[in-house]
Amino acid sequence: MATKTELASALHSASDKAPAATSNSKAKPIVKKESQSNTPPSRRGKKAITGFFDPTVSRQLKQLALDEDKTIQSLLSEALNDLFIKHDRTPIA
Repeated sequence: MATKTELASALHSASDKAPAATSNSKAKPIVKKESQSNTPPSRRGKKAITGFFDPTVSRQLKQLALDEDKTIQSLLSEALNDLFIKHDRTPIA
């Protein structure tokens, strides 16, 4: 089996041998502008928080959202704010 040093050396050698782009190259560089982002404005600057739970938790949460005519997002915000208050933190969700 190859050692880390051998692998690192091989990767370094391979990167040194990578063909350089020429001015005649037809490939255009990919430049992603903020206005071209597929991220909806409501999610920009936000961070997803996830967890793994039993499928019954998911079904119950979805049913509660339907019963209360709320989104899962709003229910989770409410729950997180309640948790923050319980632990003497500012409710910011």
